[in-house]
Amino acid sequence: MGSRRRTAVIACGAVTLVAAGAVAYAAGGTEGSGRPTAPNPPGTTSSPVVRTDVAQRQQVTGSLSHAGDFNVTASGGQGVITRLPAIGAVIKRGQTAYEVNGDPVPLLFGERPVWRPFALGMTDGPDVRQLERNLAALGHGAGVTVDGHFSSATYWAVRRWQHARGLPVTGDVPLGQVVFLPGALRVTAHDAKPGTPVRAGAAVEHGTSANRTVEVDLDPAMAPEVRKGDRVVVTMPDGDEATGRVTDISPVAVAGEEETGGGPAEQLVPITISLTRGGGGQLDQAQVQVDITSELHRDVLAVPITALLARPGGAYEVVVLDGGARRRVPVRTGLFDESEGVVEVTGQGLTEGQNVEVPAS
Repeated sequence: MGSRRRTAVIACGAVTLVAAGAVAYAAGGTEGSGRPTAPNPPGTTSSPVVRTDVAQRQQVTGSLSHAGDFNVTASGGQGVITRLPAIGAVIKRGQTAYEVNGDPVPLLFGERPVWRPFALGMTDGPDVRQLERNLAALGHGAGVTVDGHFSSATYWAVRRWQHARGLPVTGDVPLGQVVFLPGALRVTAHDAKPGTPVRAGAAVEHGTSANRTVEVDLDPAMAPEVRKGDRVVVTMPDGDEATGRVTDISPVAVAGEEETGGGPAEQLVPITISLTRGGGGQLDQAQVQVDITSELHRDVLAVPITALLARPGGAYEVVVLDGGARRRVPVRTGLFDESEGVVEVTGQGLTEGQNVEVPAS
C-alpha cells in the first residue's frame, strides 16, 4: 500500500448494495406497470417506506488532537515557582495556572496578555475590559460596567475576587498575579521547575486548548466536495460516536509521507474538525472514522438501498407489498445514505408507511 498516511476514501458501497438487492429484472413481475406481480418470493422480507432526513456522506479516517497552541509566561513579580499543574491537567477560568511563593496565579480568559498592572487611576483600555469580563464571569462583577474603565466598582470587585481566591486583598492586580489566555489550558509540558525564580517573560508551561479536534488528510480530489460547516459523525476507537463540524480546510495541499521504494510523496489537503459533542477521554492521535455530511435532504421518503431493483437504462424500481399483492413501482433516487443504509426515493403512489420488499438477511 506504500505510505502510512491517513487516507480519505469516499464510501462507494451504493452500487454494491444496489447490485446485492437487485435480482435480475426479468425474474417475474410486470415492467413498471404498478400492477400486481407474482406472490412474495422466498428469501425476501419487507421494510417500511419512511419519511426522514437523508444525508450524503463521505467516509474518511483521521486522528484525534486538540486545538490551539498556548504558552504561559510570567509577566512579573518576585519569588519562586512553588507549584505547577500536572501534565494533562485542564486549567479553566479562575483556576490556578501555577503558584508563586505559595500564592496561586489564576488563569483568566482573554486574547491580550498582561502588560501592565491594574489599579485605580490607570488609563482605560481593552485589557481593563478583559479583566472586567472575567470578574463578571466568576461571579464578582456586581456593580461593574464592562467598559474598559477601572472604576471604584472595579476596585471592589477585584477585592471580592482576591478574597475568594485566597490572594492578597489589595483591590489592584500587580504584574504576575494573573495570566490571560484565549481559553482553558490543557497542559502538555513544563518550561520551568518548582524552585525556579520568577522572571518577567520567562516561559512557565505550555499546552493546547481543551477543545477536541480531529485532523484529516484528504485526497485533493475529495477536497472540493467538503466545505466549512459540514456536519460530521466521528466513530471513536471504542465505538462511541461524537458529532462535529468542519472548521478549517487548508487552501493548499501538503506532501504526505514518501511511498515505499522511494516514490514521490502524495499530496494531501489537511482539514480540521471541531467536536461539538462527545469524544472526551480518548487518547491523542488515536485513529477515528469520520462521516462527513456533504449534502442533507430533510423530510423525504426513503427505503433501504437493498430494496432497489435495477431497470433497463439505469433506472430503478421497488416492489410494494399491499396485503398479499406485489406491485412494481418505478422510482427516482436522490441521496444515498451509506451510514444508514437508505436511499431517498420518489415514485407515483409511493407513500410513507407502505412496505417494500427487501432481501432477507
